[in-house]
Amino acid sequence: MLLQFITDTKSKHSVTEQIENVIKGGCKWITIKMDESSDEDIKKVVEAIKPLCLKEEVFLILENHVELAKELNVGGVELNQCSSMTPSKARMILGPAAVIGTTVNSESAIDNLKNYDIDYFKIGPFYNQADYSENTQYLDIKAIHNLCEYMEKNDIDVAHVAYGNIGLEDIDLLMTAGVNGIAVSRAISEADDIIEETKKFIQKLQPYIKADEELKAE
Repeated sequence: MLLQFITDTKSKHSVTEQIENVIKGGCKWITIKMDESSDEDIKKVVEAIKPLCLKEEVFLILENHVELAKELNVGGVELNQCSSMTPSKARMILGPAAVIGTTVNSESAIDNLKNYDIDYFKIGPFYNQADYSENTQYLDIKAIHNLCEYMEKNDIDVAHVAYGNIGLEDIDLLMTAGVNGIAVSRAISEADDIIEETKKFIQKLQPYIKADEELKAE
């Protein structure tokens, strides 16, 4: 699963509509990100789309809401840098089968987390000139490559996914920089046709999907 879709509450499309359409477009990995929403609102979304996720074998996780992830029996959680919960506490709550991801943006952040039972790192946010802010520590393509290389040299065997306003034009750069996948939100959620936009991302990732499948078959 090289494409992760992150829901966007600011989109003109509802979160439920976004999820339904990215699934129709072929996406198999979805993170529900609803920062300012109540638990009840998140529950309604999960209850609405979970049957479809099960039918289409789509992997579904929540961002930060660990207790809610357990209650709703989704695949796991992603802990971003604003989360007050440690990966070990999340693992204790969710159990060994859950997938747990965390965001990182430096070698020290990787070192601080590498010994936890974590399934993937999300590296970023990827530098995007249009969204530049002095309050955010952005990573350009060289910085992302360096972090991927650092993990390889230090035998840190954790999957790593790039995130941060990634567009179609960024995929080749990021994948060749060494990431194992990409996380996309607005490039898909703001599209007029989410289904077709999702298909474009999957088509662009197809050479890397094939390469990953061949590697696993060896």
